[in-house]
Amino acid sequence: MAFSADHWAFIFGVLGNIVSFIVFLSPLPTFYTIYKKKTAEGYQSIPYVVALFSSMLWIYYAFLKTNTTLLITINTFGVFIETIYVVFYLIYAPKKSRVQTIKMLSLFVVGGFGAIILVTQFLFKGVIRGQVVGWICLIFSLCVFVAPLGIVRKVIKTKSVEYMPLLLSVFLTLSAVMWFFYGLLLKDINIAAPNILGFIFGILQMILYVIYSKKEKAILKEQKLPEIQKGEVIVKDENMNADKKFPELTQEQIIDIVRLGLMVCKDKVHVATCPHGTTCEPKVDENEPKLQTVEV
Repeated sequence: MAFSADHWAFIFGVLGNIVSFIVFLSPLPTFYTIYKKKTAEGYQSIPYVVALFSSMLWIYYAFLKTNTTLLITINTFGVFIETIYVVFYLIYAPKKSRVQTIKMLSLFVVGGFGAIILVTQFLFKGVIRGQVVGWICLIFSLCVFVAPLGIVRKVIKTKSVEYMPLLLSVFLTLSAVMWFFYGLLLKDINIAAPNILGFIFGILQMILYVIYSKKEKAILKEQKLPEIQKGEVIVKDENMNADKKFPELTQEQIIDIVRLGLMVCKDKVHVATCPHGTTCEPKVDENEPKLQTVEV
Protein backbone atom coordinates (compact mmCIF):
# COMPACT_ATOMS: atom_id res chain seq x y z
CA MET A 1 0.00 0.00 0.00
CA ALA A 2 1.43 3.36 -1.05
CA PHE A 3 1.76 6.05 1.61
CA SER A 4 0.33 9.48 0.94
CA ALA A 5 2.06 12.75 1.82
CA ASP A 6 -0.03 13.02 4.99
CA HIS A 7 1.07 9.55 6.12
CA TRP A 8 4.73 10.38 5.54
CA ALA A 9 4.27 13.71 7.31
CA PHE A 10 2.83 11.86 10.30
CA ILE A 11 5.80 9.42 10.34
CA PHE A 12 8.38 12.21 10.19
CA GLY A 13 6.39 14.17 12.78
CA VAL A 14 6.48 11.25 15.21
CA LEU A 15 10.21 10.76 14.62
CA GLY A 16 10.71 14.50 15.08
CA ASN A 17 8.86 14.30 18.40
CA ILE A 18 11.08 11.45 19.60
CA VAL A 19 14.36 13.13 18.64
CA SER A 20 13.27 16.55 19.95
CA PHE A 21 12.18 14.88 23.20
CA ILE A 22 15.75 13.62 23.66
CA VAL A 23 17.16 17.06 22.79
CA PHE A 24 14.89 18.70 25.38
CA LEU A 25 16.20 16.27 28.02
CA SER A 26 19.87 16.81 27.12
CA PRO A 27 20.43 19.57 29.76
CA LEU A 28 19.52 17.18 32.62
CA PRO A 29 23.20 16.34 33.44
CA THR A 30 23.91 20.08 33.68
CA PHE A 31 21.12 20.63 36.18
CA TYR A 32 22.14 17.55 38.12
CA THR A 33 25.59 19.14 38.48
CA ILE A 34 23.97 22.40 39.60
CA TYR A 35 21.94 20.47 42.17
CA LYS A 36 25.04 18.72 43.54
CA LYS A 37 27.01 21.98 43.75
CA LYS A 38 23.97 23.86 45.09
CA THR A 39 24.84 26.75 42.81
CA ALA A 40 24.29 27.74 39.17
CA GLU A 41 27.31 30.01 39.11
CA GLY A 42 29.17 29.75 35.80
CA TYR A 43 26.07 28.65 33.87
CA GLN A 44 23.84 30.80 31.68
CA SER A 45 20.05 30.77 31.56
CA ILE A 46 19.57 32.35 28.13
CA PRO A 47 19.44 29.01 26.20
CA TYR A 48 16.51 27.86 28.34
CA VAL A 49 14.66 31.18 28.18
CA VAL A 50 15.06 31.27 24.39
CA ALA A 51 13.93 27.62 24.07
CA LEU A 52 10.88 28.40 26.22
CA PHE A 53 9.99 31.40 24.06
CA SER A 54 10.50 29.37 20.86
CA SER A 55 8.20 26.56 22.06
CA MET A 56 5.49 29.08 22.97
CA LEU A 57 5.73 30.68 19.53
CA TRP A 58 5.40 27.35 17.71
CA ILE A 59 2.39 26.36 19.80
CA TYR A 60 0.69 29.64 18.91
CA TYR A 61 1.52 29.10 15.24
CA ALA A 62 0.28 25.48 15.33
CA PHE A 63 -3.11 26.58 16.72
CA LEU A 64 -3.49 28.95 13.77
CA LYS A 65 -2.83 26.16 11.26
CA THR A 66 -4.46 22.82 10.52
CA ASN A 67 -3.00 19.31 10.74
CA THR A 68 -0.17 20.37 13.07
CA THR A 69 -1.02 18.26 16.12
CA LEU A 70 2.49 16.79 16.34
CA LEU A 71 3.92 20.31 16.43
CA ILE A 72 1.71 21.08 19.42
CA THR A 73 2.63 17.92 21.35
CA ILE A 74 6.40 18.34 21.30
CA ASN A 75 6.34 22.08 21.96
CA THR A 76 3.92 21.60 24.85
CA PHE A 77 6.48 19.28 26.40
CA GLY A 78 9.14 21.87 25.52
CA VAL A 79 7.28 24.60 27.44
CA PHE A 80 6.88 22.25 30.39
CA ILE A 81 10.50 21.09 30.63
CA GLU A 82 12.05 24.50 29.86
CA THR A 83 9.89 26.10 32.56
CA ILE A 84 11.26 23.55 35.04
CA TYR A 85 14.82 24.35 33.90
CA VAL A 86 14.31 28.10 34.33
CA VAL A 87 12.70 27.73 37.78
CA PHE A 88 15.47 25.36 38.86
CA TYR A 89 18.06 27.86 37.61
CA LEU A 90 16.41 30.71 39.51
CA ILE A 91 16.55 28.71 42.74
CA TYR A 92 20.31 28.07 42.58
CA ALA A 93 21.50 31.11 40.60
CA PRO A 94 23.48 33.95 42.25
CA LYS A 95 21.58 37.20 42.79
CA LYS A 96 23.02 38.93 39.71
CA SER A 97 22.25 35.98 37.39
CA ARG A 98 18.78 35.66 38.91
CA VAL A 99 18.02 39.31 38.14
CA GLN A 100 19.27 38.92 34.55
CA THR A 101 17.12 35.81 34.06
CA ILE A 102 14.01 37.60 35.34
CA LYS A 103 14.74 40.48 32.94
CA MET A 104 15.03 38.06 30.00
CA LEU A 105 11.81 36.33 30.99
CA SER A 106 10.09 39.71 31.09
CA LEU A 107 11.54 40.66 27.71
CA PHE A 108 10.87 37.43 25.80
CA VAL A 109 8.06 35.54 27.50
CA VAL A 110 5.93 38.37 28.88
CA GLY A 111 6.77 41.34 26.67
CA GLY A 112 7.72 39.66 23.39
CA PHE A 113 5.16 36.87 23.30
CA GLY A 114 2.43 39.09 24.69
CA ALA A 115 3.12 41.76 22.06
CA ILE A 116 3.05 39.18 19.23
CA ILE A 117 -0.34 37.87 20.34
CA LEU A 118 -1.84 41.36 20.73
CA VAL A 119 -0.52 42.65 17.40
CA THR A 120 -1.48 39.58 15.37
CA GLN A 121 -4.93 39.30 16.99
CA PHE A 122 -5.92 42.91 16.47
CA LEU A 123 -4.12 43.85 13.24
CA PHE A 124 -4.39 40.65 11.18
CA LYS A 125 -7.15 38.20 10.42
CA GLY A 126 -7.59 34.73 9.00
CA VAL A 127 -4.84 33.33 6.80
CA ILE A 128 -2.76 36.52 7.01
CA ARG A 129 -2.46 36.13 10.78
CA GLY A 130 -1.06 32.61 10.38
CA GLN A 131 1.41 33.82 7.74
CA VAL A 132 2.66 36.68 9.94
CA VAL A 133 3.12 34.42 12.96
CA GLY A 134 4.80 31.86 10.70
CA TRP A 135 7.30 34.43 9.46
CA ILE A 136 8.02 35.46 13.04
CA CYS A 137 8.67 31.81 13.94
CA LEU A 138 10.84 31.43 10.85
CA ILE A 139 13.02 34.44 11.64
CA PHE A 140 13.38 33.52 15.30
CA SER A 141 14.25 29.90 14.46
CA LEU A 142 16.94 31.08 12.05
CA CYS A 143 18.43 33.18 14.85
CA VAL A 144 18.38 30.14 17.16
CA PHE A 145 20.15 27.97 14.58
CA VAL A 146 22.79 30.67 13.98
CA ALA A 147 23.58 30.75 17.72
CA PRO A 148 25.90 27.66 17.56
CA LEU A 149 28.29 29.70 15.37
CA GLY A 150 29.75 31.01 18.63
CA ILE A 151 30.57 27.45 19.68
CA VAL A 152 31.99 26.68 16.21
CA ARG A 153 34.24 29.74 16.46
CA LYS A 154 35.40 28.67 19.92
CA VAL A 155 36.23 25.16 18.67
CA ILE A 156 38.29 26.53 15.78
CA LYS A 157 40.05 29.04 18.04
CA THR A 158 40.89 26.65 20.88
CA LYS A 159 41.27 23.56 18.66
CA SER A 160 39.28 21.71 21.32
CA VAL A 161 35.86 20.03 21.13
CA GLU A 162 35.33 20.18 24.89
CA TYR A 163 32.41 22.60 24.57
CA MET A 164 30.72 20.86 21.64
CA PRO A 165 29.34 17.42 22.60
CA LEU A 166 29.11 15.12 19.59
CA LEU A 167 25.93 13.37 20.76
CA LEU A 168 23.99 16.63 21.06
CA SER A 169 25.16 17.74 17.60
CA VAL A 170 23.97 14.42 16.14
CA PHE A 171 20.52 14.68 17.71
CA LEU A 172 20.12 18.32 16.68
CA THR A 173 20.98 17.35 13.10
CA LEU A 174 18.51 14.45 13.15
CA SER A 175 15.85 16.76 14.59
CA ALA A 176 16.43 19.25 11.77
CA VAL A 177 16.09 16.47 9.17
CA MET A 178 12.82 15.14 10.62
CA TRP A 179 11.18 18.54 10.93
CA PHE A 180 12.37 19.59 7.48
CA PHE A 181 10.60 16.65 5.86
CA TYR A 182 7.59 17.19 8.11
CA GLY A 183 7.29 20.79 6.90
CA LEU A 184 8.06 19.85 3.31
CA LEU A 185 5.35 17.19 3.18
CA LEU A 186 2.85 19.60 4.74
CA LYS A 187 4.03 22.25 2.25
CA ASP A 188 4.77 24.61 5.12
CA ILE A 189 7.88 26.67 4.38
CA ASN A 190 7.89 28.19 7.87
CA ILE A 191 8.59 24.75 9.36
CA ALA A 192 10.87 23.43 6.61
CA ALA A 193 13.11 26.43 5.86
CA PRO A 194 14.77 26.99 9.28
CA ASN A 195 15.66 23.31 9.50
CA ILE A 196 17.72 23.53 6.31
CA LEU A 197 20.05 25.88 8.17
CA GLY A 198 19.87 23.65 11.24
CA PHE A 199 20.93 20.64 9.16
CA ILE A 200 23.87 22.55 7.60
CA PHE A 201 25.17 23.76 10.96
CA GLY A 202 24.68 20.29 12.47
CA ILE A 203 26.80 18.68 9.74
CA LEU A 204 29.40 21.44 10.15
CA GLN A 205 29.64 20.77 13.89
CA MET A 206 30.09 17.03 13.38
CA ILE A 207 32.83 17.60 10.75
CA LEU A 208 34.64 19.97 13.11
CA TYR A 209 34.31 17.45 15.91
CA VAL A 210 35.93 14.71 13.82
CA ILE A 211 38.76 17.03 12.67
CA TYR A 212 39.64 18.62 16.01
CA SER A 213 39.09 15.52 18.15
CA LYS A 214 41.79 13.75 16.09
CA LYS A 215 44.11 16.75 16.41
CA GLU A 216 43.45 16.93 20.13
CA LYS A 217 44.32 13.25 20.55
CA ALA A 218 47.51 13.73 18.51
CA ILE A 219 48.59 16.69 20.67
CA LEU A 220 47.92 14.75 23.87
CA LYS A 221 49.95 11.82 22.52
CA GLU A 222 52.91 14.08 21.73
CA GLN A 223 52.75 15.75 25.12
CA LYS A 224 52.63 12.41 26.96
CA LEU A 225 55.91 11.77 28.74
CA PRO A 226 57.74 8.65 27.61
CA GLU A 227 57.97 5.90 30.15
CA ILE A 228 61.42 5.51 31.71
CA GLN A 229 62.66 2.04 31.18
CA LYS A 230 64.93 0.96 33.98
CA GLY A 231 67.80 -1.18 32.91
CA GLU A 232 69.25 -3.84 35.12
CA VAL A 233 72.79 -5.03 35.58
CA ILE A 234 73.73 -8.28 37.29
CA VAL A 235 76.58 -8.03 39.80
CA LYS A 236 78.01 -11.25 41.09
CA ASP A 237 79.23 -11.33 44.64
CA GLU A 238 81.84 -13.92 45.44
CA ASN A 239 80.46 -14.34 48.96
CA MET A 240 76.94 -14.99 47.66
CA ASN A 241 75.68 -18.03 45.86
CA ALA A 242 72.83 -16.25 44.02
CA ASP A 243 73.05 -13.41 41.58
CA LYS A 244 71.80 -10.09 42.89
CA LYS A 245 70.23 -7.47 40.65
CA PHE A 246 70.97 -3.79 41.01
CA PRO A 247 69.50 -0.92 39.01
CA GLU A 248 71.76 0.38 36.28
CA LEU A 249 73.13 3.87 36.90
CA THR A 250 72.33 6.61 34.45
CA GLN A 251 74.91 8.94 32.95
CA GLU A 252 73.84 11.82 35.22
CA GLN A 253 74.14 9.61 38.30
CA ILE A 254 77.67 8.57 37.33
CA ILE A 255 78.69 12.24 36.91
CA ASP A 256 77.22 13.06 40.33
CA ILE A 257 79.18 10.22 41.93
CA VAL A 258 82.44 11.45 40.34
CA ARG A 259 81.80 15.00 41.59
CA LEU A 260 81.02 13.71 45.06
CA GLY A 261 84.27 11.75 45.03
CA LEU A 262 86.22 14.90 44.13
CA MET A 263 84.64 16.77 47.02
CA VAL A 264 85.47 13.96 49.46
CA CYS A 265 89.09 13.89 48.30
CA LYS A 266 89.44 17.64 48.73
CA ASP A 267 88.21 17.32 52.30
CA LYS A 268 91.14 14.95 52.97
CA VAL A 269 93.65 17.73 52.36
CA HIS A 270 95.29 18.82 55.61
CA VAL A 271 95.75 22.52 56.23
CA ALA A 272 98.74 23.44 58.43
CA THR A 273 98.37 26.38 60.74
CA CYS A 274 101.45 28.59 61.03
CA PRO A 275 102.41 30.71 64.01
CA HIS A 276 100.84 34.14 64.56
CA GLY A 277 97.49 32.86 63.18
CA THR A 278 98.56 32.81 59.52
CA THR A 279 97.64 29.99 57.15
CA CYS A 280 100.45 28.13 55.46
CA GLU A 281 100.32 26.26 52.22
CA PRO A 282 98.26 23.07 52.44
CA LYS A 283 100.09 19.81 52.76
CA VAL A 284 98.69 16.90 50.89
CA ASP A 285 98.82 13.50 52.49
CA GLU A 286 100.90 11.36 50.21
CA ASN A 287 99.29 8.20 51.56
CA GLU A 288 95.89 9.25 50.20
CA PRO A 289 94.92 7.42 47.02
CA LYS A 290 95.07 9.47 43.90
CA LEU A 291 91.79 10.02 42.07
CA GLN A 292 91.81 8.69 38.59
CA THR A 293 90.14 10.57 35.78
CA VAL A 294 86.88 8.99 34.73
CA GLU A 295 85.66 9.58 31.22
CA VAL A 296 81.88 9.47 30.75
